[in-house]
Amino acid sequence: MRKAGYIVAMAHRRIEELIAPGITTRELDRAAEEVIRKLGGIPSFKGVPNPYGGIDFPASICASVNHEVIHGIPNDIPLKEGDIVSIDIGAIYEGYHGDAARTYEVGKVSPEAKRLIAVTRESFYKGIEMAREGMRIRDISRAIQQYVEQNGYSVVRDFVGHGIGREMHEEPQIPNFVTLERGPRLRKGMTLAIEPMVNEGRWEVDILSNKWTVVTKDGKLSAHYENTIVVTENEPEILTE
Repeated sequence: MRKAGYIVAMAHRRIEELIAPGITTRELDRAAEEVIRKLGGIPSFKGVPNPYGGIDFPASICASVNHEVIHGIPNDIPLKEGDIVSIDIGAIYEGYHGDAARTYEVGKVSPEAKRLIAVTRESFYKGIEMAREGMRIRDISRAIQQYVEQNGYSVVRDFVGHGIGREMHEEPQIPNFVTLERGPRLRKGMTLAIEPMVNEGRWEVDILSNKWTVVTKDGKLSAHYENTIVVTENEPEILTE
C-alpha cells in the first residue's frame, strides 16, 4: 500500500506541474495515467461500474471543476483562469489500492476560492489528529465537521470516506459529519481513505445526467482533499504524500 500510495502521490505531482489555464482535464487524465503505468500501477477508477446504471467510469482520474464536487469525467474543455479543479486519483499496485484527492487552483483564483481550498485541506488534518489507536470513526467525523462549520462552510453528506486495501472501497464508512453510529474503534494497521468534501454554500448535492458527476445544488464552489492513511501506535502515517 505504501507503493500504491507513492504512485498516486507522483501522479498528483505531475498534475500540479501541468495545471494552468488552457489545459484540458482530458490532457491531465492522460498524464496521470502515464505516470501510474510507468511506475508499475494500474488506474483504480478506469472501468469502475456505475452504481446508478450508467456507463462504467471512462477515465483514470476524476476531475471536478468549480461547483462539481466529485466524480467529474475528464473532457476537452480548457480550464480557465480562476477555476478550481478537484483531482481524485487511485492506483493499484500488486493488488492493493492508494487513493488521494487535491483541489488545485488554475492561475490566479479569488480569495474566496483560495480560502475554501485551504479550509478543506486543513479539515483533513484536523480529522487525522483523531485517527489514533483506540479512538473511533466518529471522533474523526466530529473533528472535520466542527472545523469546516466553524469556518462557515458545509460538509457533503451524501458521500463519505472509506476503508481501503485490496478493494478501493471497504468498510468502515468514514462520514465527514457526526452520525448516530460511533463506528468501530481504530486499531493499529487499519488503512483508511479520509476525504472531506466541503461546499462553499449548502451541503446538498445533485448528480448530473451522466450518472457520475456530483454538483452542488446551489451552484456554489466545492473542494475536496483526501489521503490514504494507516493507523499506527502513535500518529497516523499518510501513504499518499
